[in-house]
Amino acid sequence: MEEVHHPVGRRIVVLGTSGSGKTTLARQLAVRLGCPHIEADALYWGLNWTAAPLDEFRARVDQATACDYWTYDGNYSKVRDIAWGRADTLVWLDYPLPLVLWRLLRRTLRRVLGWEQIWNGNRESFRKQFLTRESLFLWALQTHGRHRREYPLLFQRPEYAHLTVIHLRSPRETVAWLASLEASPGTPMGGNTK
Repeated sequence: MEEVHHPVGRRIVVLGTSGSGKTTLARQLAVRLGCPHIEADALYWGLNWTAAPLDEFRARVDQATACDYWTYDGNYSKVRDIAWGRADTLVWLDYPLPLVLWRLLRRTLRRVLGWEQIWNGNRESFRKQFLTRESLFLWALQTHGRHRREYPLLFQRPEYAHLTVIHLRSPRETVAWLASLEASPGTPMGGNTK
């Protein structure tokens, strides 16, 4: 599948290792395109970090992506067929691991020290993020290389041949790509018009 840097579609999935900036980019795109933002983590995690049962999670993603325009961020393979199947564009934030870990550290410290509430009343804790096997840092270390190996292969599968893949390797590329959206004629930058 050919990688391009624009145009952008109407149903966009943003991928990347935890801490790469998926949610931030998906929110920015949603604002620019005037469409809903779907955060997969918010659909998956319930109160007290309770994971949704698989059938419930799939039903939530199915319902959230049933409309014509949206941005979605998340890497959950258990709902990939729904999200990717309905998407027309994949934006892959494929940043170097040291940068991802630095961003993850900044975000985690901000959330922990600020007692920031995230999805469904949950908060990150220092202990969980730095002293347990549930740490997002450990998760990032385990998944970064795997994503780099698996995503290009997945992009080539027949069921995803309809997708435009935008492969961004640095924050600078991402900023330039966002700027190109405003400059590109025919990009649906403000509306839910068909």
